[in-house]
Amino acid sequence: MNANRKILFIVALMLIGLAVATITNVALNFRDYGYNNAIEKSKMTAEIVRDGLTAHMVNGIMDKREFFLSNIANIKDVQKLWIVRSSNVVAQHGEGLENEHPRDAIDRQVLKDGIAVRKISEDSQNAVLRVTIPYIATAYGNPNCLACHNAKEGEVLGAISMEFNINDIRQTGAMTIAKIFAINVIFIIIAVWVTNHYFKPYMKLFENLQNGIKRARTGDFSFRFTTTLKNGGNEVAEQMNTLFQKMEETFGGIKHNLNTFASRSNISCSDPLSTAGMIIQELSDVYKFKKTIELDSSKDAIYERFVYVLKEKFKYEHFALYEVDKNTKERKLIHISEGKTFCLPIADKDASECRAHRTASDVYSTDFPNLCTNCMHDKEYSCIPFNINDDLALVLSFSAKTVAEIETMNLSLPSIKNYFEAAKAVIESRTLMDKLRDSSLRDGATRLYNRRFLEEFIDKSSEQALRSNISYAILMIDIDYFKMVNDTYGHDSGDIVIKTLAEILQESIRKADLAIRYGGEEFLVLLYNTTPEGAVQVAEKIRARFNEKKYHFGADTIEKTLSIGVAHFPSQADSIWKVIKYADLALYEGKNTGRNRVIEFQKHMHSGDQF
Repeated sequence: MNANRKILFIVALMLIGLAVATITNVALNFRDYGYNNAIEKSKMTAEIVRDGLTAHMVNGIMDKREFFLSNIANIKDVQKLWIVRSSNVVAQHGEGLENEHPRDAIDRQVLKDGIAVRKISEDSQNAVLRVTIPYIATAYGNPNCLACHNAKEGEVLGAISMEFNINDIRQTGAMTIAKIFAINVIFIIIAVWVTNHYFKPYMKLFENLQNGIKRARTGDFSFRFTTTLKNGGNEVAEQMNTLFQKMEETFGGIKHNLNTFASRSNISCSDPLSTAGMIIQELSDVYKFKKTIELDSSKDAIYERFVYVLKEKFKYEHFALYEVDKNTKERKLIHISEGKTFCLPIADKDASECRAHRTASDVYSTDFPNLCTNCMHDKEYSCIPFNINDDLALVLSFSAKTVAEIETMNLSLPSIKNYFEAAKAVIESRTLMDKLRDSSLRDGATRLYNRRFLEEFIDKSSEQALRSNISYAILMIDIDYFKMVNDTYGHDSGDIVIKTLAEILQESIRKADLAIRYGGEEFLVLLYNTTPEGAVQVAEKIRARFNEKKYHFGADTIEKTLSIGVAHFPSQADSIWKVIKYADLALYEGKNTGRNRVIEFQKHMHSGDQF
């Protein structure tokens, strides 16, 4: 049903409802009128009969009352009239006339209760109102009933029953209702015709607008609006045509550009405008993400943003994010949402064991049983590689309990890749900054950390080490008679000795330990959470290995030795700098007592005013 028919239907329905309400009201009013009119007539007749019978009684002509009553019965619309005596009056004055006995239960009930009864009997042909009114004895009225009757105040003396024909009133009401109905039908027809005549052009314009908007929802703005209306209606059509023309010109370009992005997104909708809105929203989210990470100071902060997006936006529950160093082929875990890893340890040591990284393609467990042999996950999983540059790549792994769930998660991958793509340049920039910063914190000749790094490390780690009960053993190392090498064989030869010691240090300590070139031929090693005995063993190992090295400079072959001082944090001092100073004192104690020695710091090696 179109809009025009709907409006005509609603108007007709409202008018019909109004007509029905009017006719019903008139019918009820006519019925009430006829009923009330008959009631009033019955009351008047009852009073006339009462007064007439009283006059007959006073004048002693009660035997003539039948003529009086028959004349009363001839009143228009009174079909029947009769009176009845109560038992008290019968006892005093006798049975009365033949028709003055109770005829039915109504008469008997009224004589008993003294309450008037009204009853309507009607069918399709006639309508009759039966009214029975009691006569109540009273000494206070006119006439004084108790003057002639042996009765008590309020006692029922008799009753009068009448039947009125109210059919004429009903017929008159029916005719009136029929006329009103006819008038209403004519009015409804005229109202519907007028409504249709004046509203139809507006409804056509409305339908025209509806069709145009429906096509616009599919991205088609070629529709043009027409109308026969003048003034306001014509102006609306022209404005809509202008709007659609502009939308057609501009949206075409937008749609073409958005399709490029939509091909890299999981957004799909039957409504092109809704699709465009969702794509624009995603572009906005990706843009805000990119603007946010551009101000983050490190890669770790950017990775934390990724984790947040995966959890909050895409609702991933179990996933892991890895960073792959292409040069060393090591894969480092950045984040995992549960303690259980996805892969065998070999994939972390050698990234080529990770199928996703090795093939540079997405890996889906649903493609083939046991697709990745190094995956130790017993659920459905997907692994997605993402290349950053020639040195760095990322791998995202996530899992689900069922195939349906993992396939639903896979639908969001195009959008996730948009976030990775937006972050690519920023991660590259932070990687370069990390390399530059790392270069500034490392010694150029040995690639060990330098003293600047040590200062930053101590500033950040000192208080945390004390809170967490972390201990360090400090080894202060110095090459004995190193100046002689430089003076005799040149600085290039001295650099060889320095580099050799640096290699020995890196090979002799754990990953948790730190080796630092403290300055010149001095080196410092921080051994993480080791015992005093373990620290001395490491120092002796370094000293012995260095002593074994032989250096060939020209025709000469030389050997060099080390002096090493050992001190402990926090057992010997609550400041790492102070412990470094203690290790330095132990070092010089070793030099002063013969060199090529490992000496642990003892309290007697310093006086209290030195610190």
